[in-house]
Amino acid sequence: MAATPPVCEFDASAIDFCLPDTTGKLWTLADCRGPKGLIVMFICNHCPYVKAILADLVMDLQILYNLGVHSVAIMSNDIIAYPEDAPRKMAELAESYHFSFPYLYDEQQVVARDYGAVCTPDFFGYNEALQLQYRGRFDSRQKSLLPEPGAKHDLLEAMTRVAQTGQGPREQVASVGCSIKWRG
Repeated sequence: MAATPPVCEFDASAIDFCLPDTTGKLWTLADCRGPKGLIVMFICNHCPYVKAILADLVMDLQILYNLGVHSVAIMSNDIIAYPEDAPRKMAELAESYHFSFPYLYDEQQVVARDYGAVCTPDFFGYNEALQLQYRGRFDSRQKSLLPEPGAKHDLLEAMTRVAQTGQGPREQVASVGCSIKWRG
């Protein structure tokens, strides 16, 4: 079932975390931030919405990295109910798509709750002061899940603007995806 996150709460501060990646290395907010901003995204392996954008997402995040906006992906789903999202599978996905950003496991689901994440994918874009400037969709194709010629890359455009000005666009379209799979 698809979920729609709330609109952007401009200037809300990024919330610190300490989570392991797929090798067990711990990462904090400070470890992940870039000189011009940070994207905190909640994704998972099994979601068709994430699968549909993953190749383009990795490319867009590399462009943003080169602009000084770094990224971190967090997986918060219940892996008992969704074993495809388990850390071993996360490592395989990260390797196969050549993630240039950490892919972290939120086993206790605390970080997802702290951020108010509701779906995968769910994007939180912060400026260099770690103030929220974007809470929207990846691109305009999400209704069909298929790449559309000329699709607007909302996340890339918004975070490019954040890197240049520190401010996100005031008009944003909420992301749509699979709901976070909370433990019973």
